[in-house]
Amino acid sequence: MFNSHFIVGKHCRRIAPAAAAFAIGLGFATLAQAGPLPLFPFTLTPQPIPQMQPMPQMQVAPSPDDESNATQLPARLRRQIVTYATHEAPGTIIIDTPNTYLYLITGNGRAIRYGIGVGRDGFTWSGIQTISKKAEWPNWTPPAEMIARQPYLPRFMAGGPGNPLGARAMYLGGTVYRIHGTNAPETIGTHVSSGCIRLTNADVTDLYSRVNVGTKVIVLPNERRADNSRTIVR
Repeated sequence: MFNSHFIVGKHCRRIAPAAAAFAIGLGFATLAQAGPLPLFPFTLTPQPIPQMQPMPQMQVAPSPDDESNATQLPARLRRQIVTYATHEAPGTIIIDTPNTYLYLITGNGRAIRYGIGVGRDGFTWSGIQTISKKAEWPNWTPPAEMIARQPYLPRFMAGGPGNPLGARAMYLGGTVYRIHGTNAPETIGTHVSSGCIRLTNADVTDLYSRVNVGTKVIVLPNERRADNSRTIVR
């Protein structure tokens, strides 16, 4: 008997691969007519490049301890603890004008001694005052008397490392005198000012931290030479 199913099945197995090939070819032909496919199936919209903002400038506060260019002080003018016999209460400041020392009395026969610059000839003074005001990096307004003697001086100078008053100032009563720092540390140990008492910026910052408004300040006259043989404790 003739098996028609076998023949049909055999022919179907032969026709199926051909049909598949034909379908694939037809698909490629259709794609070819439609044009090449894009590389990406979406469109990229160009975005503007954000403008870079400049970094804010850091303001560096000047350090009163930065005296790398300062002349090294002689040993006697460096801050140190010494013996000092006095009846004055702890916390009192004594200015030894002729020896260019400032003593801060600490009690028990001791004091912290600082090297200072004092008034030049004709500009020294003596007496008792109190600290009436304290200021960090103070502005400088030369008094009228100083401008009359030195008309080239500025009428005002903002506080900062170039200011002659230095890092700190302690104003004495209602006078024009101050205990202050300096931008000329090489003048410590000399008679150079118009009556103010100057210390290095490091020393005046240390003193400033130890005293308050109302502190008693005794300024010895230039003719009274105090004992210069204090024993150094540290």
